[in-house]
Amino acid sequence: MFFSIVIPTYNRLPILAKCLRSLERQNLDDVAIEGYEVVLVDDGSTDGTLAWLEANAAEFPHVRSLLQDHQGPAAARNLGVEQAKGDTIVFIDSDLVVTENFLQAHAQGLQQGREMYRSDRIFTYGRVINTCNFDNPTAEPYKITDFSAAYFATGNVAIPRHWLEKAGLFDTRFQLYGWEDLELGVRLKQLGLKLVKCPDAVGYHWHPAFNLEQIPLLIDKEIQRGRMGVLFYQKHPTWEVRMMIQMTWIHCWLWGILSLGGQLNERTLAPVLRWLINQGKPQLAEQVARIFLNWYNVQGVYEEYALMKPRTE
Repeated sequence: MFFSIVIPTYNRLPILAKCLRSLERQNLDDVAIEGYEVVLVDDGSTDGTLAWLEANAAEFPHVRSLLQDHQGPAAARNLGVEQAKGDTIVFIDSDLVVTENFLQAHAQGLQQGREMYRSDRIFTYGRVINTCNFDNPTAEPYKITDFSAAYFATGNVAIPRHWLEKAGLFDTRFQLYGWEDLELGVRLKQLGLKLVKCPDAVGYHWHPAFNLEQIPLLIDKEIQRGRMGVLFYQKHPTWEVRMMIQMTWIHCWLWGILSLGGQLNERTLAPVLRWLINQGKPQLAEQVARIFLNWYNVQGVYEEYALMKPRTE
């Protein structure tokens, strides 16, 4: 296998540097790995990402960089795949710091999957551990909140390239936040691809510790996720997708009750969130904030769906 690690990035330079350095420290003892490259696609960053990379090129011999106008991660990943040299594509995000055995674990997982299913109609899904420890992200332990039941999430997957091309790559209409990877996952599942869990391929997903200043951006992301969820449902109008995007009476009832019909929101919960943050519990504060963030998401879904219906009638 020759791996092409495709990474879209947009204004993430500080953590991107840690991401790329971790990829340069890979242990390649596995004889199945012929080599690897890192295909970095800059999605129109304004933070000097490419200039920094050019100035430090000697430190990153595996990295090839590409540039596109700001079009979102779906278009960036497609460009990365199209320009990649490898027969196996690994997708990670630019805020993921991986361990030294990351590629080796994916290679072993792919080999085991092929033997198990007697086919290469598989992909591996590694473990993602969320952390707000910027100085030492790999020190974070695995937590129950890190569990993911997603079928195909591009935070940490490896897949034979030809199946991506067979499925048609990412739909570039997903230009806002969310769902472009899981939508591709539906098409991969229709082709019969099997998910092989690969817990030894560990990536540490860094994000800043939760604070009240982040809330407007988080609300906007949830509204965007709701809008893109409706596009997802347009393409795949199934009950499974409705559940994924929270477009059911169950979700309306659940988040409506938990938020008291929107009465528990970013304003009324601010004192509780501030107290939790001051007590050194930003992760718990973020979980409490999910009460109103999910309510915004559900509202975004139904508002977009109401706008979509006249366009389709």
